[in-house]
Amino acid sequence: MRRLFLISLTASLALVAQTKYKQPPEAILKVLQAPATPIATVNPAKSHLLLLEPDRYPPIAELAQPMLRLAGLRINPRNNGSRSPHASFKNLELINLATLQKTPLPLPPGARFGTAQWNPQGDMAAFPAMFDDRIELYLLDVKAAKLKAVPAVRLNAAYGDVIDWLPGGRTLLIQSIPNQRGNPPAANLVPTGPDIQESFGKATPAPTYQDLLKSEHDEALFEYYCTSQLALVDATSSQVTPIGKPGIFRGADVSPNGALFLISKIHRPFSWVLPVTSFPLDVEVWNKSGQPISTIAKLPLADRVPLEGVRTGPRGVNWHPTDATTLTWIEALDGGNPKELVPHRDRMMMAKAPFNAPQEITKFEQRVIGRADFLKDGRFLTADYDRKTKRLRTFLVDPSSIPAKADEVQSRGMQDRYRDMGNPVTEIMPTGKRLVVSDGDFAFFSGLGAGPKGDRPFLDRVNLKTKEKSRLFECADGVYESVVTVLDLAGNRLVTRRESTSEPPNYFLLDSGKRTALTQFIDPAPELRQVKKQLVSYKRADGVPLNFTLYLPPGYKPGTPLPTVMWSYPREYNDADTASQITGSPYRFTQLSGASHLFYLLAGYAILDDATLPVIGDPETANNTYLAQIVAGAKAAIDKAAEMGVTDPKRVGVGGHSYGAFMTANLLAHSDLFAAGVARSGAYNRTLTPFGFQSERRTIWEASDVYLNMSPFLSAHKINEPILLIHGQADNNTGTFPIQSERMYTAIRGNGGTVRFVYLPFESHGYAARESIEHTLAEMVEWFDKHVKNKAN
Repeated sequence: MRRLFLISLTASLALVAQTKYKQPPEAILKVLQAPATPIATVNPAKSHLLLLEPDRYPPIAELAQPMLRLAGLRINPRNNGSRSPHASFKNLELINLATLQKTPLPLPPGARFGTAQWNPQGDMAAFPAMFDDRIELYLLDVKAAKLKAVPAVRLNAAYGDVIDWLPGGRTLLIQSIPNQRGNPPAANLVPTGPDIQESFGKATPAPTYQDLLKSEHDEALFEYYCTSQLALVDATSSQVTPIGKPGIFRGADVSPNGALFLISKIHRPFSWVLPVTSFPLDVEVWNKSGQPISTIAKLPLADRVPLEGVRTGPRGVNWHPTDATTLTWIEALDGGNPKELVPHRDRMMMAKAPFNAPQEITKFEQRVIGRADFLKDGRFLTADYDRKTKRLRTFLVDPSSIPAKADEVQSRGMQDRYRDMGNPVTEIMPTGKRLVVSDGDFAFFSGLGAGPKGDRPFLDRVNLKTKEKSRLFECADGVYESVVTVLDLAGNRLVTRRESTSEPPNYFLLDSGKRTALTQFIDPAPELRQVKKQLVSYKRADGVPLNFTLYLPPGYKPGTPLPTVMWSYPREYNDADTASQITGSPYRFTQLSGASHLFYLLAGYAILDDATLPVIGDPETANNTYLAQIVAGAKAAIDKAAEMGVTDPKRVGVGGHSYGAFMTANLLAHSDLFAAGVARSGAYNRTLTPFGFQSERRTIWEASDVYLNMSPFLSAHKINEPILLIHGQADNNTGTFPIQSERMYTAIRGNGGTVRFVYLPFESHGYAARESIEHTLAEMVEWFDKHVKNKAN
């Protein structure tokens, strides 16, 4: 009897184990290992194209290396760089656009390169070269087609801009590790007292940031690793000249004439509740000797900034790109508070050397967003954004007279893709600054060209005064082609990237209609060409138009209902017209990488990709009907796929990442549409994000019912379909603390649900290591094979 009791007790306990990494089926593994399409960049001289092949899927051993989490940063203490560099490349190739000669550029053993920084003349490029224990500076000589290291330079890439070229293109401004900085500060293993935080009665709302400072030792480590020495490097002689005193530099920008430096410098007091972007900041102008000659701003700790607000005082300080000794910046007129009712929210300021008499150029009714794009004659394009209506307006501002005249160039909804005129095309000038490619009143704009048939990228020549447009390039039907670079002012010579459902992406030179292939990349995964793809439109029960991209697996026989995966990510909209707009193109070349849900195709599933689940309403209250709207959208998608005969409605799984994971758990809790779910890196308990989440503007104290009703954690007892939870143990995304999945697993398990929790070591919000990605794909396929494809009736 006792033995039977033990057997029964053991069977009822949840399975807890650390297993070895799995691999997905061979068909998936083969495609996962296919090479990535290189990224292309054209030099400012427009004579050469540089191809950079991404370095994907580092081994888990690399992620397991030491990491410091300080002030919202992740720092690799071994090489004093970012723990997760934005981009790294393992192979480079240089193509001469005149002769089409291709020259491979071998990298030094053990190195990965960062993004290329071209000099203004385009005959040299600089790269950070990342090794295990250091970051070196490498230079590319375009004419010789060779790379060389700059000896004795060790870059500090822990924080801030690392490399900038001076005019003339023979000198670089860098951030380097200070000489003789000593050893890292040691931790005091015996505490001298408790860590204390205190607030003094003023509201300090903040999102749920991660990786913040937690102790005085953290502060010391932050200063040690982020303190840099600015230096000038002669690209010819490799001579290094220190500039000024070491500091924690957010940015160091060279003036258009190369005589001055705009310096943004972080200093104490630091914060334990806000990241480095909110720390006190001094903005100064230095001369070439490193002496401060003017202080533009002394910004205190930004701990009083309202939610969705901005700092008061100068922000976005930049050199005027056509005036060697003039600065521009934006200042808030509403105290930085978007809820204040004021006639103007922002103003633009301009100050000429010696920068002590700033002048107001013009005012803007709404919040200025982004950075101004200047034309050669000193006019510039800038935009403001109406938070209440989500409306974006672009202006052409002429500062030749004060107050400056601001002509509206475009006005559209922020999410209105169909009416987007695109972005101004810019190029690097001899000063090293970017200007809009223009000729008098005419400027080039490129965009996605979204429309009811999907994206059709374009290049327009726009008269900024009359708003008249001349289309110089438009993607043809049946392909997807976009402009990489404009090579002449007539717009006749272009470098483009072209692909179709059957042709892999390649780069081309278009010269007055003549097309010349610059690359000949072959299909890295021919088995995917059997995948069928179709853009499908349908309506929600209330008449709102929706769409998804239907993928059908290799070997699909028409008329066969398949097990299906619906993968989605809800978004908020003001109106149904914008919510119903088509995104993407059905003519993209199907490529699978990372932990993509599209790998389900190789396991025999149909996929309803990016099924639109709009949450429509006033931006302040749209989430009041979040649950009803996502359930209605999901039902409409399944009904349409079943009507087409491609989906077995009893065998549909739902999945999503981040806010899509949140959606997945809610759909399982509040509907019976799905057989099972996969939820990756999600947040499920909104009481842990009390000051807002996604597009929710209210706090939990202002809309407690909404927060509670939308939290699937509080409806865990209603989740009666199997759910797979996956989360990175080092997730640093705002709001998606790993504890969210830990507690969700406990809640579902405690209520008798069927749940599996996969906790990926060393992984962040997205998964990077080869072993983690392979294991994630294996888990996803096994889960849906068991609970969807082979679901017991």
